[in-house]
Amino acid sequence: MYLCCMQESSTTRTEVGQLGEFGLIDRLTKPFTPNQPTTIKGVGDDAAVLDTGGDQFTLVSTDMLVEGIHFDMMYTPLKHLGYKAVVVNLSDIYAMNGKPSHITVSLGISNRFSVEALEELYAGIQLACETYDVDLIGGDTTSSNKGLIISITALGSVDKDKVVYRSGAKVGDLICITGDLGAAYLGLQLMEREKQLYLDQPDIQPDLEDQKYLIGRQLKPEARKDMIAAFAQNSLKPTSMIDISDGLASELFHIGKQSGVGAYLEESGIPMHQDAKMMALKFQMDPTTCALSGGEDYELLFTIDPADVDRVRFLPDIYIAGEIVPAEDGFTLHTTGGKRHPLKAQGWNHFDQ
Repeated sequence: MYLCCMQESSTTRTEVGQLGEFGLIDRLTKPFTPNQPTTIKGVGDDAAVLDTGGDQFTLVSTDMLVEGIHFDMMYTPLKHLGYKAVVVNLSDIYAMNGKPSHITVSLGISNRFSVEALEELYAGIQLACETYDVDLIGGDTTSSNKGLIISITALGSVDKDKVVYRSGAKVGDLICITGDLGAAYLGLQLMEREKQLYLDQPDIQPDLEDQKYLIGRQLKPEARKDMIAAFAQNSLKPTSMIDISDGLASELFHIGKQSGVGAYLEESGIPMHQDAKMMALKFQMDPTTCALSGGEDYELLFTIDPADVDRVRFLPDIYIAGEIVPAEDGFTLHTTGGKRHPLKAQGWNHFDQ
């Protein structure tokens, strides 16, 4: 009977890579409906939202980093890795307009890693906890047949009237971006180039071209805690928000799907650091494509009501890059040359590795 079932299922096999990460999540979780009255938002946003009483919601987000998929030990210092592993989870809490407070850390460890190496990893975790004022409250460790696996769960809170979802964008809202995009991706390309050169010629000295900004954006990103504080100080509540982890285009499609809208981006409004632009050209890449699809920036993409434009116009490090349009208008990029192109979500897919 078991073998028969296995044979039947093999005739309708769907490869995970066909769906991608978010398609897979949608398919696997579609049958689930909340059973608990405390579940306000489950799957489908940057963090789950729970109502445990009082004036605030509890926020919960979890993320996993796998060696060889999300990081390469050839050029990733363990302390930086620990720091980054925390930051990428805290970014999800900030994307809900919330404040993180606690984390748990679970590890799968191969015998390649000594106690001293793990202490270095935890030194980075501790630094992130101190920087963002969160507490480590637990976790788990187990053995791994190959490599290192890090899974972190972040907990936080947000005032019930301040929570921001991906689903709140409205036609006419303005699209805003914090910081700059593409630098983390280009920092990764630079380190990958040096890795390949080293593998071909082990006696060669690495040349990172003094690109501290690009390398730092990849190895030690920061979550935009400052932006959430700025929103509060200026009485600004975005209509929708998401953190930019998989690329600007991909994240904009998430907001569009959840909100039932389309969007257009002005190429001139997409912020990029000059070092990133120059490195993209050196690698013979289109800088805008790097910003749209590179990922790992951990900036915030959010929309605002046009009536709030004066609240953001003079805030530092925020750029107005486009507008929300009706769903039937789709997603377009308005180039600096005056042309319109369909926007494509080509963010990094874990399952293509």
